[in-house]
This record gives sequence, C-alpha cells and structure tokens, in this order.
Amino acid sequence: MSALSFDTIQALLHRWRADPGGTYQSWFLWERRLKHFRSIRRGLQAVVEEIDAGTFGTAYRGSSLETVVHSIAEQRQIFKGADHAFLWKPKLRIPDIYENPAHQRAFGRFLQTCLCCDGEQALVEAIHTLDGHAIKGLGPAAANLLYFLHPTLAMPFNTAILNGYNALMGAKARLGRWDSYLTMRRQVMTLNATHRNLLSNDLGAVAGFLFDIGSGRYPLPASSENSPAAWSAWQRELAHVREESITLRKMEAQRREQDHSHTTVQGWLRDLGHALGYRVWIASNDRGRSHAGGKLADGCLTALPPTLSTTSAAEVIHLIDVLWLEGDEHRVTAAFEVEHSTTIYSGIVRMLDLALGVPDHQQAAYF
Repeated sequence: MSALSFDTIQALLHRWRADPGGTYQSWFLWERRLKHFRSIRRGLQAVVEEIDAGTFGTAYRGSSLETVVHSIAEQRQIFKGADHAFLWKPKLRIPDIYENPAHQRAFGRFLQTCLCCDGEQALVEAIHTLDGHAIKGLGPAAANLLYFLHPTLAMPFNTAILNGYNALMGAKARLGRWDSYLTMRRQVMTLNATHRNLLSNDLGAVAGFLFDIGSGRYPLPASSENSPAAWSAWQRELAHVREESITLRKMEAQRREQDHSHTTVQGWLRDLGHALGYRVWIASNDRGRSHAGGKLADGCLTALPPTLSTTSAAEVIHLIDVLWLEGDEHRVTAAFEVEHSTTIYSGIVRMLDLALGVPDHQQAAYF
C-alpha cells in the first residue's frame, strides 16, 4: 500500500508521462527498446549452453554473459551500470559464479528455468532456488536479465528503482536481498494494477517511474516516507515472502533428493547393462544429468536405433528411463522406469507404447 493517495500518484504519473526527459518518453517509448528483447534472450540461451558444456570459462570479460549485459546496459539511463553486478571484484571474489563451478551451474540452471518457464509461480520458484544456493554477490541485480525474458512478471532492479520504491511505498527494502526484491515485486504489481490506466502490463513502465522518483527527478512529500501504516504493510509482505521461501526451499530439497535418487538408480542400471554387454539408452531428458564425475549418458547410445526411432511411438520411447539393447538389430532386452521419479501411470503408458507399438520388442522384460 502506497504512502501517497491515489490522486497524488495519478498526478505524478501524468507529470511523468508528459516529461520529455523522464524514462517514459526517453526509454519506454523508445522504438529500439523492444528490439533488444529477442537478442538478449538468444544471448542468455548461449550462456546456458556454454555453462552446460563446461566452456563458459572463469571470467566475465570476453564471456557471452558480458555480451548480454552490455546489450542491457545500452538501454539508456535506467540500465546504466547494469554490468557492475556481474563484474569480477577480485578483493571480494564476487560474484561467485566464475571460480565456483557448482555456483556457475546453479546460475545456468536458473537461467535455463527462466528461459523455459511461462508462469509466475515457476519464475518465483526459480528465484527461491537460486537464493537457496547463497551465491555471494549474485543478488537481485540478476532480475535485469529476467525482465527481458518475462517483462510482465519480473521488474528491473537497481539502486534508483529501489530508492523510488522505498520513497513511494514507505518501505525499507534492501539491496542484495532476493526476499526484499520479491516483496517489492508483489507490491509494485499491485501498484501497477491500481494505476494501470497510466502504466502498462510491461513492468518496465512502473520500474521507470520508480527510477525517476529514486533518482530525485520527482521529489515526494516528506510526509509520505516511512509512515507506520506503510511500514506495517511492508513487514506483512516481507513475512509472507519469507514463509513462501521456506516452503519452496523444502519442496526444492525434496525434489533434489528425488532427482538424486532417480539418477543414482539410473546410473546403477547403466553400469550393470554395460557390464552385461548390452548397449544402453538413457532417457533423453536425463542425459545431461551429472553422475559419478561425468554425465549420466556417458558411454551410452546417442540416438535411438532406427528400429525404434522410426516408429509412431518414438517420441514416448525416448523418455523411458533406461533401455538395454542387444545385437546388431538393437533389440530391446529390458526396459526400466524408476517409479518414484514420475507417476506410475505415465511409466506404464511408456512401457505399453514400447510393448504394443513395436511388436519386435514384445519379448523384452519390463521393470
């Protein structure tokens, strides 16, 4: 809840929209702004691919990430200095995504999730998961990347935007904390909906408004800051976000444990199959999982044989957890589904598609 009245904010917004030097006219309506979205998305896809392949490197300078962030920093004053958050600070050794491989992979998974997700819940869960890794120096400034992936769900973030938010809402959000960012985001989305007639579903507009307030372009009445009512509302929102974070972290821990168990069992079946002389297929969606110092699909078939790939059931068969194949015809000897990692029903359906859709493999054993 804002510390200012509805009419006061409406008046400020009218002034902001009419100001040639404000972010609305100088940045939000800038025709080149929208052209950056696609190129930034492609750039982040390249970052994810390099991290996944282990070729990203250990430095920001010259990296694919620098190219992306430079493109963001070109977006006029609102993103000026956006690269500072990702620059390597040798004395502090932050952000810790260059020298720490585990943190780099976590950052890559975060970007991959955000590239693929299409809803608010998945985006918030991805943020909580990243926050759970406690990567030094990698705070909400990364939200500037998210904005160009999901402009209606993630808002840009920098010191001026934060200051504008605190001044307008009477809040005390802090730099460097994802829980503060998520609380801020919730309240800003409410503010955006309340004043939608003068803003946009693209959160860049309201972020620009806050940026201009925070940079001192539009001073607010002194009485608007830190009112008891606004402070109480902020505290309630912050408590809600923290409770949500705890719940989601527990759920994420359970998912990670299940994924680890799933991968471990697949690894056992892979190694046993190889020891028995079979060729082994690992489900296409699991091939890149880390296992025993390498990838789960190391030493396994890289593609389904034609006897399977040319059938109508190929799209389902390639998702079966583990297949053992023998002979030059690559006949399936055994098929395995690790049941706790998926529903029993979907596993049975995949087995039936193999057994009934590819008659030559009906004699296989199904587990």
